[in-house]
Amino acid sequence: MLETKTLVKICGITSIEQAVQVAELGTNAIGIISVDESPRYISPEKKKVIFRTLKDLYPNIDRVSVVKNSPIDSIIKGFLGEPNETIIQLHGDEDIDYCQKLKKRIPDVGLWKAFRIKNKKDLEKIKPYENFIDAILLDSWNKETYGGSGKKIKQQYLEDLSFSKPWWIAGGVSTDWIGEILKNIKPSGIDISSSVETAPGIKDIQKVGLIIKEVRKY
Repeated sequence: MLETKTLVKICGITSIEQAVQVAELGTNAIGIISVDESPRYISPEKKKVIFRTLKDLYPNIDRVSVVKNSPIDSIIKGFLGEPNETIIQLHGDEDIDYCQKLKKRIPDVGLWKAFRIKNKKDLEKIKPYENFIDAILLDSWNKETYGGSGKKIKQQYLEDLSFSKPWWIAGGVSTDWIGEILKNIKPSGIDISSSVETAPGIKDIQKVGLIIKEVRKY
């Protein structure tokens, strides 16, 4: 990881060119969506090429593969022989047993679990997972999609949070919210996708640069 107070992940990358451009701007992690109903989905073959390129050129940047309710065998098969990803991000309804089994199969790959927050009680479901995952990602709840909606979590739900593992905020993170997040909420990292896009999976590189620059002020 690059040394910084707050980490940045740019998610939903769909091309080598944009992956390299985003890496050069100083992000800490790059995410690829491996959920086939997502408009940001790319094939395992294309994902492998992008991650292998990043592995060769920018080995300190985490390479995150986002999956949802996938059979464990299909995740392993998606490596196409070798896991070029450093992180698997679970973005579905995976339970603790699933996390334990997957971690046992891929002990050298980090395991993040996303939780969609609709109300304060949803935060109470996270604690039992903490011994079985490497990081927590809080995303907004949306009935149409499991992620990438661009909607914010209600800020009152994020105040005074404390976890035993690093935790990230996703959902509607944009330049006009960064200051408030980093001054008042203080997560380990922020996960950015739709707010820096011209279309699903197509990043506005200027916006990516501006949001990373904004984070680095804090």
